[in-house]
Amino acid sequence: MAADLDRLRIPRDRDGGARPGPRPRWRRYLVAGLALVILAAGGLYLLGRGLAPEVGTTVASRIYPSQALTLLNASGYVVAQRKAAVSSKSTGRLAYLAVEEGSRVKKGQIMASLENEDLVAQRDQAASQIREAEAQMAAAQAELADAAKNYERYKTLVAQDLVSRQEYDAALARYDKAKAQVANAQALVKSSRAALANAQAALEYSYIRSPFDGVVLTKNADVGEVVAPFGAAATARASVVTMADFDSLMVEADVSESNLDKVRLGQPCEIALDAIPDRRFAGEVHMIVPTADRAKATVMTKVKFLERDERILPEMSAKVAFLSRPLDPAEVKPRLMIPGAAVVSDQGRDYVFRLEDHRVRRLAVTVGERAGDLVEVTGGVEEGWRLVLKPPAGLKDGSRVRVKE
Repeated sequence: MAADLDRLRIPRDRDGGARPGPRPRWRRYLVAGLALVILAAGGLYLLGRGLAPEVGTTVASRIYPSQALTLLNASGYVVAQRKAAVSSKSTGRLAYLAVEEGSRVKKGQIMASLENEDLVAQRDQAASQIREAEAQMAAAQAELADAAKNYERYKTLVAQDLVSRQEYDAALARYDKAKAQVANAQALVKSSRAALANAQAALEYSYIRSPFDGVVLTKNADVGEVVAPFGAAATARASVVTMADFDSLMVEADVSESNLDKVRLGQPCEIALDAIPDRRFAGEVHMIVPTADRAKATVMTKVKFLERDERILPEMSAKVAFLSRPLDPAEVKPRLMIPGAAVVSDQGRDYVFRLEDHRVRRLAVTVGERAGDLVEVTGGVEEGWRLVLKPPAGLKDGSRVRVKE
């Protein structure tokens, strides 16, 4: 009975688990095949990388021909040479403001005014006093004319002893008095006119006018605020607006003392503004300021614009290229340039290799003038394309390459 029970017991391994049966052969074949595929793919990749040539690259870019004529480069800022903080000559409350930032004004144009009703009344009073003085002068002149005739009459009669000496003396005194009254009336008219001019000047001081043709840069006061010359009061505004003459804009650039011999008055320049990257402006050296900055070892050089553009504003950053000669009209526009080492010739035609995702495409190009190591491309290449520099012999269209780091 015990022997029969032992036959029914399931055999166990030492760890208490069931003994594994034999594994299917197809699984082992599958794992071995996958390993062979991975090894083959890795080998082909490594073989391909080892055979692909390593090349350098360059980028087709637009370059200004002036770079070949540049003797010196300097940086600076656009600065208005004529600039004013416009304020009133008298103290008062701002009653009218006709401009804002960016407003263009003409010389003598009224930009603002102070409260001036009292000044207007004083001017009108002075004008009335002139009319009164002129009326008094007219009356005095009429009296003088009558006194003069009466005097001449008595003068004749007294010579003939037809009137008494006393009557003659009275006529003479009346005549002299009339002349004095006319002189007094003339002085009164002159004084009244001076009073009118004074009142008119005081009224004019209440108007804030533009001192020159220009553009308003900042507005420093608003209607209702008190303005005063030089900010006499703690709560008063010293200037109403700040303006500049845009025709006086120049670039003030710092030139190193060691390069000052490369700069001269009237020297042609090319000005590039960061705010206007699509255009460069012709200029010339207007002034070399006769003093140096000992801290920076530089000398300020002022370069004026030879052409105006409404987009040029004060305080813009600028770069100045000092040229060896003026630019020709054909040298003003940028040209698409690439290094001459990127061009290969084959059977009388020129080609470049464009890099496209670790492969190259052979493209026919049309080249123009050369400028040092660069050559102008007039067809076949677009700006920004990445090209192979110094293509190795045997490089073909569609070849795989490795890019130098």
